[in-house]
Amino acid sequence: MIDINLHQYKDQLKIKKEEKTVLIFDQIRKKYIVLQPEELVRQLLILHLIKIGYPKEKIQVEKGLNINGLMRRFDIVVYDSNFLPYLLIECKSHTVPISQDTFDQIANYNVQLRAPYLLVTNGVQTYCCGLDFENKNINHLTAIPKAKK
Repeated sequence: MIDINLHQYKDQLKIKKEEKTVLIFDQIRKKYIVLQPEELVRQLLILHLIKIGYPKEKIQVEKGLNINGLMRRFDIVVYDSNFLPYLLIECKSHTVPISQDTFDQIANYNVQLRAPYLLVTNGVQTYCCGLDFENKNINHLTAIPKAKK
């Protein structure tokens, strides 16, 4: 498990209320999104990624994928300098435990993307692994890999 305190970024979030709806600003999509628990985790993680050196221009949020004829959406993909998938991220609400199902979900998304790093988080627990496609190995990491610029 990776030790990250995402709550240290809470004061950097832009949150507003419109009528009865609470919204949070997504600096990647450049718009306000309905504040759901998973969205809070996603936005806190984005702030962390930027803080540790990942450029905003190489982060993509909630884009569709066609997997075996079904449309799915990944949470976050970070691209390398050649704009190839580098780090695929799956975010869950802080009330959803990270389980084998979470890893299966991100692994299914990665069949198409082939990112060398996978990260899953619920804001409390964060796990990251490196994939060696050639030797079919998975290496569990103790930190998020450095941005590949």
